[in-house]
Amino acid sequence: MRRILTMIATMTALAVTPAMADNDDDDDNAFGLAGILSAKNKEDLEPIQLGAGIPLTSAPWVLKSGTYYEFEIQGDGSQELALTGPEFFRAIWVDEIVVEGLEIRPLGVDSVEFDEAGEMEIGFVAIKPGSYYLKVPGSTGETQRLEITIE
Repeated sequence: MRRILTMIATMTALAVTPAMADNDDDDDNAFGLAGILSAKNKEDLEPIQLGAGIPLTSAPWVLKSGTYYEFEIQGDGSQELALTGPEFFRAIWVDEIVVEGLEIRPLGVDSVEFDEAGEMEIGFVAIKPGSYYLKVPGSTGETQRLEITIE
């Protein structure tokens, strides 16, 4: 826990240093005034498809600690389905979850569930390196589990 807090404090301190603000265009590693939430530090991930018998994604995710990511979960409404991954959600900092234009800024997430067709977008910063997963609870098929590595 202390290591994670130290990493967050370091990233926060790096976010608004005068050198970075002045040399924003010259330094590819500079995040700018928005820090780790800067567009320069953002990557979009493949959407997760949540539907009966449909693979969640085409490939595992390999993430870099300290990078901001966004992904969509697209539920087709074929049946009531959830997506769970408490260890993964504890290894990231969730910035926001957007559902039909409504922004939710949670303190923590354990799982999400779709009772009908819809979409949600989750924005987060990968924090804790390790191996994680998101999966449809109660499923046994490999395609109903997304393997995630944070480096």
